[in-house]
Amino acid sequence: MNGIVMNKKITALYCRISREDELITDSSSIETQKAYLTRYTNKNKYYNTRFYIDDGYSGTNFERPGFLELKSDIENELVRTVITKDLSRLGRDYLMTGYYIEHYFPSNDVRFIAINDQVDTLTSDNDFAPFRNIMNEWYARDISKKIRSAYKTKALNGEFTGAYPPYGYDKNPDNKHELVINSKKALIVKQIYNLYLDGTSIYKIARILKESKIY
Repeated sequence: MNGIVMNKKITALYCRISREDELITDSSSIETQKAYLTRYTNKNKYYNTRFYIDDGYSGTNFERPGFLELKSDIENELVRTVITKDLSRLGRDYLMTGYYIEHYFPSNDVRFIAINDQVDTLTSDNDFAPFRNIMNEWYARDISKKIRSAYKTKALNGEFTGAYPPYGYDKNPDNKHELVINSKKALIVKQIYNLYLDGTSIYKIARILKESKIY
């Protein structure tokens, strides 16, 4: 993902954190993200950098002021590259995040890099991106559930309160707050865990699943 960028177009450094994220960890604070991105751009010689920041905005909502400003600059052909610390900073909605990575950025001649997830739209080594997007969306749903007191009470009582069951489970048709194991998907989950425990990298696991047409 090395690349010297010295033209007048902007290298956009996008940072986002939600209130839910702040309650759990400070490892993704805005200041931490800014420092991380600054080190990366200095090391890889990206110039004309500019920060776009959304502090306190959910990753499932793309109507964020900082992101809308970034889109405006992209559509005015001011941006060459967009860099985030990881994919979840861009968003936690699987379909919308995929839309921006697969369509919006390329169609506007903009390169997108998610450093920690090793995603770079200039290369073809992005097999794991769709799976990471799904994980980010699950995380967002889980956090939303945990921070609501009513949901928390139900969870403590062993009741499922999410809109969609996690992969490997189905909702009980007779009780929407109860999860039942999906035996077919459970085998896939076990396969993923076994591969990981055997030392297989997440990127190789993603390729194995993709080659098996498991999405």
